[in-house]
Amino acid sequence: MRVRYGVRAGLGVVAVALVGFAGWLCSLPMPQPAREVAAITPLERAQLLAALQPPKRIRPLVAVLAINSATEVTDYLVPTGILRRADVADALMLATQPGAVQLFPALRVQPDATTAEFDYRYPDGADYVVVPAMSRDDDPAALAWIQAQARKGATVIGICAGAKVVGAVGLLHGKRATTHWYYLDALRKRSPDMRYVANRRLVVDGGVATTTGITASMPAMLMLIEAIAGRGKANAVAAQLGVSGRGVEHDSGAFQFSRPFARTVLGNRLAFWRHEQLGLHLQPGMDEMSLALVADAWSRTYRSQALAYSASGALVHTRHGIGVWPDVVTAQWPDATRVSPVLNQKPAHALDQALLAIAARYGPATTDVVAMQLEYPRPPRADVR
Repeated sequence: MRVRYGVRAGLGVVAVALVGFAGWLCSLPMPQPAREVAAITPLERAQLLAALQPPKRIRPLVAVLAINSATEVTDYLVPTGILRRADVADALMLATQPGAVQLFPALRVQPDATTAEFDYRYPDGADYVVVPAMSRDDDPAALAWIQAQARKGATVIGICAGAKVVGAVGLLHGKRATTHWYYLDALRKRSPDMRYVANRRLVVDGGVATTTGITASMPAMLMLIEAIAGRGKANAVAAQLGVSGRGVEHDSGAFQFSRPFARTVLGNRLAFWRHEQLGLHLQPGMDEMSLALVADAWSRTYRSQALAYSASGALVHTRHGIGVWPDVVTAQWPDATRVSPVLNQKPAHALDQALLAIAARYGPATTDVVAMQLEYPRPPRADVR
């Protein structure tokens, strides 16, 4: 009797939990239809460009900051790659501590210097400090260094959830700002007097810039290039990236924690027996931005993890001098789980091809989940329900 009662009680708890979960899932909103948003006006563009003017040097010095434990891969590598490609500024990748930087959700890279080494070489500070999303918003070394750079006159640019780090420094008090859609509530709690600006991928106010989610680093850096070197240079770099439009307009309402998003994430997580590791072949001179975007996308499916491999355990340098450490040392990777060689395409094209490949491997719903995390604008699917 006691055994039967225990089994019944256990089944009852499971049933209640399932009913509760189903209720929570049904309470989530459905994806919103695409909406027209107000286009950026000539005056707004002029104000953005004026606010992003180099504060110190004719050829600016840009510091892209990371904490060593976990910093978002695209937020860290794409701004560096774009600025080095444009060759209108000196872009240095920094870390708060010596050693390699483990990026999230994939790749491990070697920074150019520590923040202490940067301070020794450049006591007057940087012109711009790029702050990616980090695994923790309260890293004492990162916060102190950002604050010191702001006091020296640097323009601070929070990419994606890097806005939360900027908020933790205290730089968003009373300022207009934005961030990745998923972290907006957390940013509002941390910086309650911050004034959120919807429908813009880049917001600049009083020496502080913030962006929406991960892929906004591309239009943000193109706008920075235009502020430094003019529209012609920015247009040329955009063409090299494969970016067809450079606007900062953004349908913020299209990005939310929706019912299809939650259902797909849960289903992919629970199908643990189908999880797999995918190989990315590191090759000298490969495009670092394509590498970052492809690794990021494939590692956000909740079905796969991208691992960089090479025949040697040595550092592999990308086209613009970023050193990447292999996760696996091997000369071969099984064809069935090797990511197709899109890494030397134009970065935006490489991301689009990766999303198509993800749809072919795991289904379009998983592609939607990846694009939602990257906050990458794409036409909505008509069959989502």
